[in-house]
Amino acid sequence: MSKGEVVLLDFWVSPFAMRAKIALAEKGVKFEAREEDLFGGKSELLLASNPVYKKVPVLIHNGKPIPESSIIVNYIDDAWPTPSLLPACPYEKQQVFDAGCNIWKGKGEELELAKKEFIEILKVLEEALGKKDYFGGDTFGFVDIIAIPLTSWFHAYEVFGNFKVEDECPKFSAWMKKCMERETVAKFLPEETKVYDFVCMMRKMHGLE
Repeated sequence: MSKGEVVLLDFWVSPFAMRAKIALAEKGVKFEAREEDLFGGKSELLLASNPVYKKVPVLIHNGKPIPESSIIVNYIDDAWPTPSLLPACPYEKQQVFDAGCNIWKGKGEELELAKKEFIEILKVLEEALGKKDYFGGDTFGFVDIIAIPLTSWFHAYEVFGNFKVEDECPKFSAWMKKCMERETVAKFLPEETKVYDFVCMMRKMHGLE
């Protein structure tokens, strides 16, 4: 790799990889996204760059690998200081993804509990958002970048959980729509129907269908 080259080891449906792509786009950084085959065989570069977890995303900048999405977003903000993505905040977004996965994996009472937990987490985020356009105020920033990719899976959660985010958390839903108006977000979030099809495939792999 040449000096200054920016490469992202990617997987199209991973909300964690989407975070890195959005952050790079917000900074106007040119990068090469290399799609990994997570089911068929991970590349030597991925295994060498993230030997412990062997997961995407991994950002490689000047030959140095940086794994883990929130660390990557922090790194991007430091390496390319303008425009600033503003400070991080303490809300735990990993819970959104974990609770959502419990919806599509669950049945019966388990599913209802997962749905309740998911909506409660969104309500906490909605409270943090308050009357602001974005989590940081008037400017799209760090927390928005961390949170918005997770919403690409929401349609699948809604179908399997039989609920609508818009009905449960209207302010959060309005924030989602506002973020999607940004080209840097719309460009990298996959179509919700494709994510739904991917989740259906995962359900079959887990013996749920």
